[in-house]
Amino acid sequence: MTSTFFARWTGTLVLAIFASLLSGCGYNDFQSKDEATKAAWGEVVNQYQRRADLIPNLVNTVKGYASHERETLEAVTRARAAATSFQITPEVLNNPEAFQKFQQVQGELSGALSRLMVVSEKYPDLKADTSFRDLQSQLEGTENRITVARQRYIAAVQDYNVTVRKFPTNLTAMVFGYETKPSFTVENEKAISTAPTVNFGK
Repeated sequence: MTSTFFARWTGTLVLAIFASLLSGCGYNDFQSKDEATKAAWGEVVNQYQRRADLIPNLVNTVKGYASHERETLEAVTRARAAATSFQITPEVLNNPEAFQKFQQVQGELSGALSRLMVVSEKYPDLKADTSFRDLQSQLEGTENRITVARQRYIAAVQDYNVTVRKFPTNLTAMVFGYETKPSFTVENEKAISTAPTVNFGK
């Protein structure tokens, strides 16, 4: 009986010490910060999907007034197809190559949309169309939400990556295999801040 009690007490003490060590070395911080990056990333993906959902109606509306702008319209459709077919998995957050590919397809879609908006400027009847103006407003709002979501993701990743690199939590990172996560590049941020232009001067 005494030996059983001692064994249980010893086991409880070891677990308490182990939990204390994990907390002190930043293990719990890694869990919470990893979840924060996933949540921030989820919002980025949601906003890009919202943009993608607007594009078919936008293309069809423009086509009604500028059907001969086929090359530009097809470019937007192809870019949307590439962006929506890219498989978004949790591994993207730990794979710099996959993350770069995600940036690339979304950047190409932004560029195609920007060119479509430039073409649309040539059609006064299109700019006056109620459906087009509504889509323009929705796209404008979505682009703003994309920018905010990306900024929040960048901040979450920066916080996580600092924990991976700094002492003593870098030791915990090495033991448990935590590595820095990729983020949006400065060049990509410059591009997203200016494209697409959707303000037609109401």
